[in-house]
Amino acid sequence: MSPHPKRGRRLWPAVTALLMVAACSDDHTHFYTLLKPDTAAPAVAGEAAFVIDVQPVHVPAQVDQPELVVRQGSGELALVETRQWIAPLKDEVRGALSAALSQRLHTQDVAGVAAPAGLPVYQVMLDVQRFDGWLGHSVDIGAVWTVRASGGGIAPGAANSWTCASRTNTKVGGGYEPLVIGAQQAMAQIADRIATLIVATRQNADPAGIRCPSAS
Repeated sequence: MSPHPKRGRRLWPAVTALLMVAACSDDHTHFYTLLKPDTAAPAVAGEAAFVIDVQPVHVPAQVDQPELVVRQGSGELALVETRQWIAPLKDEVRGALSAALSQRLHTQDVAGVAAPAGLPVYQVMLDVQRFDGWLGHSVDIGAVWTVRASGGGIAPGAANSWTCASRTNTKVGGGYEPLVIGAQQAMAQIADRIATLIVATRQNADPAGIRCPSAS
């Protein structure tokens, strides 16, 4: 017996609707942040002995896109239109660094506002020179950073400025979410090294003897 023609005509609109829903689902844009959940809330400085001033961050132009940029196959870069940062990547990097340092050092970032009178200020400058994400493999971030101390009785001079380089390589699982988590962890590692140096300057009476922290 042949199918009823009217029944076939009734089924096609439903099938078409399902296909359209599936297509829309595939095109849905997902948004990500470099800010780790445990650093999302700003630290309360309270009686902080010093403050930080995290400057605008530089990132490579090829990855400073709204979309995630990943490496595939033989190393070619691919821009993923349905996976985007919630803010420009350079702002994401700066925000993650500021939040992590504020939390680890129990202080606050005074970038853009006047620092409290009498408190030392540690200015932090970060130049990200490599920001590579390989799906299902790793996140590789390389950066040069400078910490400069001033105010609060600190005498100006080259001895109060330190420039260091950090390189992280974080293994990740398959998918975009593990890739972003890997990038969060990599940024946290760089923040840890910057925080380690700042703590060392607070504990060492001879700033000239302070060395860049090694990778842990």
